[in-house]
Amino acid sequence: MRRTHVIATVVLGSLALVAVAAAAADTKLSGTVGPGFTITLRDAQGEPVTRLLAGQTEITVDDRSDEHNFHLRGPGVDIATGLDEIGVRTFTVTLSDGAHTFVCDPHAADMRGSFDVGEAQSDPPPPIPTTTPRPTVRIV
Repeated sequence: MRRTHVIATVVLGSLALVAVAAAAADTKLSGTVGPGFTITLRDAQGEPVTRLLAGQTEITVDDRSDEHNFHLRGPGVDIATGLDEIGVRTFTVTLSDGAHTFVCDPHAADMRGSFDVGEAQSDPPPPIPTTTPRPTVRIV
């Protein structure tokens, strides 16, 4: 009985460590806005963000102009830097499945980007080929 208790404790402890490791593996993104008419959102490898998995995400925004702001909107998310602010701000958000956009509010027509959150949709399987039955000829 004691051996079973020890094994159960080890298994539960291992699961707890996995959960902590998963929680520590939050997505980290970097956004910039300005000084010109540029706005970006990049992943930890410096690549533009196009799709993310749902979950907790840390976004560090470098706002380089008091004429621009960085405004992120999506399902359950609405964060922004101030128009008169210059500097670095860090936001922690929980991203949910769906479309997300980031814009500079005064220049939204020109300064914008977007990304999707959720699993990528796979293409449907190709249709199963059908064969047309050949007419049968009966010779009597």
